[in-house]
Amino acid sequence: MNDRAPVVAVLPAAGSGVRLGAGAPKAFVELAGVSMLARAVDGVLASGVVGHVVVVVPVDQVPDAAGLLAGRPVSVVPGGADRTSSVAAGLAAIGSGAEVVLVHDAARPLTPAGVIRRVVDAVRAGAPAVIPVLPVIDTIKQVDADGVVMSTVDRSALRAVQTPQGFRADDLRRAHAGTPDPRTDDAGLVEALGDPVATVEGDPLAFKVTTAWDLRIAELLLTGAAVEPAEGRR
Repeated sequence: MNDRAPVVAVLPAAGSGVRLGAGAPKAFVELAGVSMLARAVDGVLASGVVGHVVVVVPVDQVPDAAGLLAGRPVSVVPGGADRTSSVAAGLAAIGSGAEVVLVHDAARPLTPAGVIRRVVDAVRAGAPAVIPVLPVIDTIKQVDADGVVMSTVDRSALRAVQTPQGFRADDLRRAHAGTPDPRTDDAGLVEALGDPVATVEGDPLAFKVTTAWDLRIAELLLTGAAVEPAEGRR
């Protein structure tokens, strides 16, 4: 694949924000005065490898999202009933021009540019699907329905998955067409077809903001100044 192949990112941003307790859709919750959605979009564009972003939100939020992202190379489209159908709506809005498609959670607003570039580079090098991952550092237990431990899971082969996930555009379309059941991530659709999914190094800063605790940590990382970005420590 050409190393200048067009790259488009699809950002599903339909989270309700209930677990954040912010009283607003998650994408519109602010971090240090800027919405998570705008931070996520700007972070993707700042990577230097993405030319256009398709943001997918509930139909009643399309005007607000479009206004929030005005002046950027962004399209805002209405999504579906779940994440899988929302990504499919984003794919439909891309058309046939893009060769590489990233799917990125708008709730990961601090994702470093290096992670995005690693994913794109791996797809351009020939991988049909690529995900950024981190080793699982906690001990993992398998428990039964009553919460009683059944076994300790070997964590050496386990990885925590982040986004953006990258795909050859045609492969991702084929995966969505061939696996209609919703999945928690798009790599799962590719796996269901039996295609290989490669991994690249993720970053702790690419964590997903889901709870009020996550939101507070993200705010401290942005404004506390005492925490050095993970990529700067390498």
